[in-house]
Amino acid sequence: MTESYIQSLFAERIGGKNYGKSGAIYKFEKIKRAKRAALAAHPGAEILDLGVGEPDEMAVPEAVETLCREARRPENRGYADNGDRVLKEAAARYLEKVCGVSGINPETEVIHSIGSKAALSVLPAALINPGDVVLMTTPGYPVFGVHARYYGGQVHNLPLAAGRRFLPDLGSIPAEVLGKAKVLVLNYPNNPTGGTATPEFFVEVVAFARKHGLAVVHDAAYAALVFGGKPLSFLVTPGAKEVGVELHSASKSFNMTGWRCGFVAGNELLVRAYGDVKDNTDSGQFLAIQHAAAYCFDHPEITARIAGKYSRRMDGLVAVLRKAGFAAVKPKGSFFLYVPAPRAAVLSDGRRLEFRNAEEVSQWLITEKLISTVPWDDAGACLRWSVTFAANGPADEERVLREVGARLGDVRLEF
Repeated sequence: MTESYIQSLFAERIGGKNYGKSGAIYKFEKIKRAKRAALAAHPGAEILDLGVGEPDEMAVPEAVETLCREARRPENRGYADNGDRVLKEAAARYLEKVCGVSGINPETEVIHSIGSKAALSVLPAALINPGDVVLMTTPGYPVFGVHARYYGGQVHNLPLAAGRRFLPDLGSIPAEVLGKAKVLVLNYPNNPTGGTATPEFFVEVVAFARKHGLAVVHDAAYAALVFGGKPLSFLVTPGAKEVGVELHSASKSFNMTGWRCGFVAGNELLVRAYGDVKDNTDSGQFLAIQHAAAYCFDHPEITARIAGKYSRRMDGLVAVLRKAGFAAVKPKGSFFLYVPAPRAAVLSDGRRLEFRNAEEVSQWLITEKLISTVPWDDAGACLRWSVTFAANGPADEERVLREVGARLGDVRLEF
């Protein structure tokens, strides 16, 4: 194709005149390509996909029925804009009943989002000027940082390490960075580490935000997927509503990833600013979907069942990986298991393969063992395993996990 003047029109934020010319391949695309190549080399074989980051089941029938009923109502057919009272009130009830957060005003302190990703992409427009710094954890979900850079902002990464229970060291931030910092973005239970926050950590966060004049954005997409005790909301922390907002989603908690619905709650002024920018970004999620999500937020026992399944699978996966040599420890929440990647593998014929990083391990697992994981090299070489693999009931879960163990059983991994 002959290059046209269009090539010179692209914004610098996406590469400018060099847009589309880079040969770099995103790691998830590399995984897809490796899976296709593995299946081509092993026709009819089964790839055990333990890298997928979304639920393996449908939303509950009651949610689907609610969607169908609400979709038939003429009053729900039009623009939703910033939503009606149904989801807002359900969100306030959910925060109080499930997380113990009282006093949320559904009219002024809650607005729906078209999933957490949309909220993370909208909020930077309300907060970031050129030169502002966003404090983000790494490894982590990059969307807020990507959009902050679009607006001329900068990102300062805070590494997450097992030695700190995957909590960032706020005291490590240089003074010159703090002087420009405006937002602290957190995510607990965490993707990809599975780490969970503590009440003490959130108390530290509130004090830190006040001291340095920061807005806190807590992405709580996995908040209710815990394996014991009550979900921990940032907003339950004294003073949290004065400094930040929390993002909740129906995607992971209710098997509704494709439905794209959640909510932003907390500081009234931040919620209002989010709503103002959102007004100029989208026309709101279909009210029938909002009402179906509201049904789910009013029935947290749905999430309890889902979390129970993930907990059972996590027990099995941890046992299999520990037997293979991985330092696997069951997390307290999410559906992710994050483990250090091996440095080498000694094969049954005596050959020794050395790996420079987690990505090389991931590619080897796919091509040679037909096991798919997600590599993370942002803060040490680690692999993310997910318990959302496809399985039809407990017996099939056990079959999949036995097969993982069998495929890893003829190698000796060195760490």
